[in-house]
Amino acid sequence: MSKQTLLEKIERREAVIGLIGLGYVGLPLAVEFGKEGYRVIGVDIIEEKVDQINAGKSYIPDVAAQDIADLVAQGKLSATTDYSVLQNVDAISICVPTPLSKTKDPDVSYVVAATDEIVKYCHKDLLIVLESTTYPGTTDELIMPRVEACGFTIGEDVFICFSPERIDPGNQQYGVRNTPKVIGGATPACIEIAYALYSKPIDQVVKVSSTRAAEMVKLLENTFRLVNIGLVNEMAVMCDKLGVNVWEVIEAAGTKPFGFMTFYPGPGLGGHCIPIDPLYLSWKLKAVNYNARFIEMASAINSEMPLYVVGKVIDALNDVQKSVKGSNILVLGVAYKRDIDDLRESPALDVIHLLQERGAAVAYHDPFVADLGHEGLAMKTVDLTPATLAEMDCVVVITDHSQYDWEMIAGNARIVVDSRNALKDIESPKAKIVRL
Repeated sequence: MSKQTLLEKIERREAVIGLIGLGYVGLPLAVEFGKEGYRVIGVDIIEEKVDQINAGKSYIPDVAAQDIADLVAQGKLSATTDYSVLQNVDAISICVPTPLSKTKDPDVSYVVAATDEIVKYCHKDLLIVLESTTYPGTTDELIMPRVEACGFTIGEDVFICFSPERIDPGNQQYGVRNTPKVIGGATPACIEIAYALYSKPIDQVVKVSSTRAAEMVKLLENTFRLVNIGLVNEMAVMCDKLGVNVWEVIEAAGTKPFGFMTFYPGPGLGGHCIPIDPLYLSWKLKAVNYNARFIEMASAINSEMPLYVVGKVIDALNDVQKSVKGSNILVLGVAYKRDIDDLRESPALDVIHLLQERGAAVAYHDPFVADLGHEGLAMKTVDLTPATLAEMDCVVVITDHSQYDWEMIAGNARIVVDSRNALKDIESPKAKIVRL
């Protein structure tokens, strides 16, 4: 088979897609390929995920169970833990996690493990696309040499690209199909084939000149957010010291129709991208003797926000002559952002730990997270009732889920430390409201 034959298989929807990693990135992409008429085989090491997909069920809130069920019934989607299925696919997308180690170094072990499995079943006329966010050079340094060691020529036998995922969990406006997709390849032929494939399920595909450029695109996107969130978080601290309402300042600044983009302060950063991805770039630059100062400073500011919120709780309790030790404190929202169940890097976890270390009796409520067995915690969500609120010495708003009845909360709590400005429109509340 030649490159042209592979392109023709893609055009006729006869190409079989292998997808490694069936989480927040992989499963939505698998569904879109399936809807476009391709047969998709998902590979994941977690048997529970595989079993749920094959049973037509979804474990990702943004993916409708009916879509999974329909694609499975049509034979367009299946899942397995067996990597040997890759010998029968025409394209592979790698969508595995890339966390940071405890020392803040990139952990690319999942990418390496996936690649080592791929090369066992690698064959000619295969497209391999890495989607996991990582440092510039990962595709060239970790994937390409392993494929070449098997005797394949990149750009002739096997085609390798990097295409950064842009999944935003809970976003009702932008999903896989209508979010532009960036693709960079090892050679022009690699880009040509990846473009042909990804332009089917995705409305707009943007080509860049290399895998390194594509890797850098994602890091720029999330570094931009990291730095601007760090700036506005520091602005919140400065406004507090100067006796100025930061939320009023941001709202007024946001009326400028040019030269300003609105960001909001909060209790810290969460999720699988913004707190982590820029540190991949910072780590890589240390190898060329460069200090990424903006990244390091913004990361430090954002990392300090949970402690800043806890300080607000301590001060609010002191004002009513109570110690944080022995106080009953309710944390509202533990997911890292509104209306999702994702706990990855959530600042709520740090806030809970910090309060517990200071002797507080901490409970939480989250309509999306029933059990909090994470980072040494073993808690269950409590009922959010007037009686529960009345029992608490302080309520801390960490995640402003749209389901919350803020009037009821303000009408029954004693003190509310509001890190999201969720109670901005509440008039004459019973609670004492403390904002960032």
